[in-house]
This record gives sequence, C-alpha cells and structure tokens, in this order.
Amino acid sequence: MTQPNTPSNLPATSTSAAPRNWLITGTSSGFGRALTERLLARGDRVVATVRKVDALNDLKAVHGHRLHVMELDVTDGDAIQRVVDAAFATLGRIDVVISNAGYGLLGAAEEVSDAQIRHQLDTNVLGSIRLARAALPHLRKQGGGRLMQLSSMGGHLAFPALSLYHTSKWAIEGFYESLAQEVAPFNIHTTLVEPGSALTGFGSAGLVNASALDAYDATPVGDTRRMLAAGAFPTPGDAGKMAAAMIASADQTPAPKRLLLGSDAYTLVHAALTDRLAAFEAQRDVAFSTDADADVDGTARSNIPWSSAQ
Repeated sequence: MTQPNTPSNLPATSTSAAPRNWLITGTSSGFGRALTERLLARGDRVVATVRKVDALNDLKAVHGHRLHVMELDVTDGDAIQRVVDAAFATLGRIDVVISNAGYGLLGAAEEVSDAQIRHQLDTNVLGSIRLARAALPHLRKQGGGRLMQLSSMGGHLAFPALSLYHTSKWAIEGFYESLAQEVAPFNIHTTLVEPGSALTGFGSAGLVNASALDAYDATPVGDTRRMLAAGAFPTPGDAGKMAAAMIASADQTPAPKRLLLGSDAYTLVHAALTDRLAAFEAQRDVAFSTDADADVDGTARSNIPWSSAQ
C-alpha cells in the first residue's frame, strides 16, 4: 500500500502560474491521497472528500485553510450534490474536479452477488456520473474547467475474476467519450486517466472479494485470485509519479483526452487495441456487405455525419 509522503520527498511537480483550486473524491489513500499531498505542497487549495472525516487530520494540521475535508459516500446522490455545491461555495471557483473514488470487485461473474454488482456500479459508474453532473452547472457558470476521471488500463482490456470492475471502467469510458463532446463548447475539458498497476493499496483494501466457488479454483479466475492474494501481480507503476503526471496534465492545452500511465498500461493496451483493430480489418468485407443498397429508397448510406474522433 502506498505510504503517506512528506513534502520533502514528493516528486517534483511543475507549479502553474497561480495557485489552483481542486475537488478530489476518495482521498483517504492511493491516488487520491497522493494527489492531495502534492497539490497542497505546491500551494494549491483542495476540497478533499473522504468517507471517514478524520482520515486527513495530519494534512489538515500542516496545511490549515488550504485543505477543506468533506465527508462523502459517492453512492449517495443527494450527498454528492450537497458536497459539490458546498465545495464551489467555499472556494468560489474550482479549476479541476477529479473523480477518483472507486474500488474493485474480485470474483467470477457467477460468484458475485446481485447486491455486490449494484454496489460496484453505483460506486464506480453512477457515483462518477453524478459527480460530473453536479459539477457541470458550476463549471459552465464560471466559464470552464477540467473534469478528470480515474479510469484504468482495465477500461480497454480485461482480466479474469474482475468482470464487474471492468464493466464499470468500460462504462465510464463510454460516458466520458460522449460527455467530452457535449461540454467542449462551454470550455469544459475532460481527461480519462488510465493507470496500470501501482502500489496504491488496490490489491488489498481496494478489492472486495466475492464468495469463491470451488469450480473456478483451477481456472484463470483462481489464478488471478491467488496472484492477488500472494502479492504476485506485477505492479511496475509508481503512484507518486502517476499523481505528478495527472497534475501536470491539467496544465496541458488542449487537455489530453486520455492519460495512459505505466509501462504495463502502455504495453497491454497497445496489444489489446492492435489485436482488436486487426480483427475488425479482417471483417471489413462482411461489415460493408451488410449496408442497405443505395437504390432501396434513393438515400446515400455511406456519409457518416459524426464520429467519436471529432
């Protein structure tokens, strides 16, 4: 698990021209904690949400009025609206909203319960969507801002035993693909952060285990479970360096649509997308053969009016 850093051992992060205001969810540990530490160390102001209000007492003691801690469970839609409204009222303006709160559900699709599925999606998908929706009116009113959503390399590929976690990440990727196009006219820009594996505590406190079925023990599901339990899952990423890269991306114009972090993320996502594109190209003739004939009603069928590439 990532250990708290002191200002003296934080990686260097470029300082913007003037201090910025940030709202970050899920700051008790992991990326949320690392981001909060670095931003405070460089002089920015942060509204940090936690589920246990005393989780950041050490940072509050050091940074005082520049850190505002608010209690929030992102499965509570009404609470999200209250906290976002209070955050903007407190700071007057928020430059960057980072949706970081989330966790992983470990288990085969057959093993997880309906209640666990609902909680996974309510936290990682609906919680993230609600946060963005609550922030948008404020960002429009102030003339723009950034929305940064923590996704994962698991938003492009999938490992066995994490089907519901991957469901949540693929879902939020689709949401932001569309949202980015909707809000760009208001000078609101979005970034999907896609980290690989790092020592953030995800493999311990960040995972909820479903009840295991013996039938899956000798399958890839069992292999994944044993690797995570033994701490043998490769974790090449440095959480501090990743947090610094996220902060630096807020200074980039235009905002990066995606921010892939970690050598494993680059390697695995590149391979997954390459394989997927090759499979699509092999099906080109079949795809085109299923278009309606142009002379059925005299309508041209090949002019696509928009695409996600815009």
